Parts: sequence; structure tokens; C-alpha cells
Amino acid sequence: MQKPVSRRFGVPLYWQLLAVALFSGSLLLGTGDANAAWSVDPVLRKAEKRYGRSGPAKDRLQAWHDLLESGRRLTERQQLQAVNREINRQVRFSDDTALWQRRDYWATPVETLAKGAGDCEDFALAKYFTLLQLGIAPDKLRITYARALELNQAHMVVTYYETPDAEPLVLDNLVDDILPASRRTDLALRYAFDTQGLYAMNGRAFKRVGSTTELPFWQGLLARMEKEGFTL
Repeated sequence: MQKPVSRRFGVPLYWQLLAVALFSGSLLLGTGDANAAWSVDPVLRKAEKRYGRSGPAKDRLQAWHDLLESGRRLTERQQLQAVNREINRQVRFSDDTALWQRRDYWATPVETLAKGAGDCEDFALAKYFTLLQLGIAPDKLRITYARALELNQAHMVVTYYETPDAEPLVLDNLVDDILPASRRTDLALRYAFDTQGLYAMNGRAFKRVGSTTELPFWQGLLARMEKEGFTL
């Protein structure tokens, strides 16, 4: 199911700068140890102090907690479906200018769920960290920058690789169905990153083009997550 056009996209300036850095050879991607295990309970206790013990924010965070608990009993494909469906259901689209009064801001999963709103990268980041916590191997997941071709706008999704050479599945806030990349003819995948490095599309496959050391948006995100109680 495709979402209304007016609620689909964030347009982060950062990704335009990323493209320049990639092809100038100047970018090193900083991740920290983003795939480390963490306990959701300390995160939720801190969130309660910040956002309150009742109300919509608490309800969304509790639903996320329930998803993390129940999701451990699912197969990987079921985990993908459950996480994609739940984050799409709980979060409405809002651009960073309206939500954070900034041109570009990468929200933590807690911030996104507490607000109940975010742009494309916030959907992707919430799904990415939730899937890691459910136990999906880090080398199967990437946060992927794409172009939405019909509207010629920047977009971000999560891609899942069942095996290293498999065609990726796309988890997206535009389309609720999880489809292989070849069936997403509305998207052109361009760049991606994970806990190991940065990748650029080369022909029909991604090629690693950077290491994992110094990406300010990512480092800022991880620092705020640690303050929220995540162990990274």
C-alpha cells in the first residue's frame, strides 16, 4: 500500500553533501559499536522520566517494548514484517523543519516513537535498531539512501540481505509491503551504510567505498542513544 504523496519524504541536505564526499574520496563513516546488545528496560525507564508515565508517547514506547519481546519468537522474515508494519503504523511523516526546527536531524528510535513522527531517515533508523535488537545479524542490514524517481526526491530505507549475494528486500515507509529491490521500480538505490562501512552502487551491486570512523550525524545519534540508556 503506497502512502499519500504529501506524507512520503524528507529531503535531507546531508545526502547531497554525502554524494559529494563519496566521489571526492573524503568521507569516512563513523558508527561506533552500533550492533552491541542493549536492554530495553533502562531505555524505557529513562523515557518515562522524559516523556511521562502515561499518554500517547508512553503507549507507543510500550508497543515498541512489546514488539521487542514478542519479536524474538518470530522467524527473520516475520520480524521484518512485524517491525516494518509497526513502525509505519506508529509514526506519521513530518519533516525535520516542522518537527525539530532543524533542516536535518537524525532522531533516535525513542525520540521518533515519543513524537510519533519523523521523516524517512527516522523511520529507517527506528527499524534498523529494532531489527538489530531482535537478533538479525548486522551484516544482513543496511541503511540505504535512494532516489524516489517519480518525484525526484531523496529518500531513505532499510535493506535486508538474506545472504551476502542475495537481492535486498526493502523496508520502507512509502510502501507497507516488503518487496525485492527489483520490484521497487519507483526507487533507485544509490548509497548505503552499516556498522562496517559505507557503500555506493556500482552497476547492479553495492561496492564498499569507505570505512567507519567520522560521520557527524551518525556519531551524534549514537551519543544521544547512549544518554537514553542504550548500550552501544
